[in-house]
Amino acid sequence: MTFSIVARSADGLLHGVAVASKFLAAGALVPAAEAEVGAIATQAHVNLAYGPQGLALLRSGVAAADVVAGLVAADPGRDDRQLGVVGVTGVGATWTGPRCHDWAGGQAGDGWAVQGNILAGPHVVDAVRDAWLGGEALAFPQRLLAALHAGDRAGGDRRGRQSAGILVVQRRGGYAGTGDNLVDLRVDDHPDPVTELGRLLDMHTLLFGKPDPETLLDLAGPLADEVAGLLAAVGHPVGGAGLDDALASWAGVENLEERLVPGRIDPIVLAHLRGSVPHVPAPRPAP
Repeated sequence: MTFSIVARSADGLLHGVAVASKFLAAGALVPAAEAEVGAIATQAHVNLAYGPQGLALLRSGVAAADVVAGLVAADPGRDDRQLGVVGVTGVGATWTGPRCHDWAGGQAGDGWAVQGNILAGPHVVDAVRDAWLGGEALAFPQRLLAALHAGDRAGGDRRGRQSAGILVVQRRGGYAGTGDNLVDLRVDDHPDPVTELGRLLDMHTLLFGKPDPETLLDLAGPLADEVAGLLAAVGHPVGGAGLDDALASWAGVENLEERLVPGRIDPIVLAHLRGSVPHVPAPRPAP
């Protein structure tokens, strides 16, 4: 019913799962991950216990292949299951039970595992693998999404499309550094879920991505004057607390607070602010 990839970043600091399926809300069932521990996908006849049990084994230092071996050995329903595991080091591991519906199978390599069942064919897994291996230049969440897109374009689940999800964890990578879920997005029921997941990831990156220090602009001189005028136009005039405070007030309303840097401005924030000012039509000439 599903194809998925579990993977870690080259530096080992990020782990993630991306999944797509002709199944309602696959993203609510398939992925499990823990920062600096590993990632797990459970699918076909899902066994939700695989997530916490597998992460506990990874946390104790068990290798991915041994995690898979241990989980399926203890599970009387293993012949109907599929599983992918990646840890903090070494190759990933995957399991496909002999009673999974055709086509079903998986592949694994250093830091990744891909698996799927009821697929258009083995070329779907090949496509996910190749996109992952060829996506080193992409940011980690976008690399997972690119791999999912490749599987979808190759035919994906042969029954059709319904849901997709992506989970990426990083220590203190969540909102305001208060949690480890860097990305946790789901499309539960949609005619083109992978494309919709991409739209959500773009929005997530816009709102919660960290600013690039190389592109930050100093809030001084004419730019500071422009920003002050723009803030006044959108109802956040600069008061006694200064420009940074007014900008933070507006950014909090717009959900852009994660992109703020005192004394400077992210070009993405500046573009959004400029686009937020209501357009006033020019007066019509008198007849």
